[in-house]
Amino acid sequence: MIAGVDEAGRGPLAGPVVAAAVILCEGGIAGLDDSKKLSAKRRAELEGLILSRCIVGIGMASVEEIDRINILQATFLAMTRAVEALPQAPAHVLVDGNRLPNLQGIAGLESAEAIVKGDSKVASISAASILAKTVRDHVMVQLDRRHPEYGFAIHKGYPTAAHLAALRAAGVSSVHRRSYGPVRSLLR
Repeated sequence: MIAGVDEAGRGPLAGPVVAAAVILCEGGIAGLDDSKKLSAKRRAELEGLILSRCIVGIGMASVEEIDRINILQATFLAMTRAVEALPQAPAHVLVDGNRLPNLQGIAGLESAEAIVKGDSKVASISAASILAKTVRDHVMVQLDRRHPEYGFAIHKGYPTAAHLAALRAAGVSSVHRRSYGPVRSLLR
């Protein structure tokens, strides 16, 4: 049992960071790749296959956690939560990137490995990349319903020109990351 782990949402100014852990089904899933290389339509198609055929865990770290412990540590926290959320414990974990979260104490886990550009190289990490991105996008669409003035459904919280203009016009919301420069500067 090998789980791939990846995250989505380190760069946005708003919303949580989301991680997914995926143990692929036997036979795998065709067409997996780094979520950034796939269209939104293709990610949605693959999301359905991943959720219906694979063993999945999702973890998040909130805006408050990001601001309190920093985005790197919050990302590691979300990754650990994703692995802990798996209904079956993996023996080995493959994490996209060059550093590992603290996975000590997870029952059954024997080893973990960081793989640079793993979301393009390892199918289970690709699946986790897709799922983390689609789940985070769903969260941002929900946040858009509560805060339509920011356009979260369109830019997903990333610092686009439209988002920055909305921030200047509407001010900082409760779902914005206060530790991020563009948001922090508006609070001064």
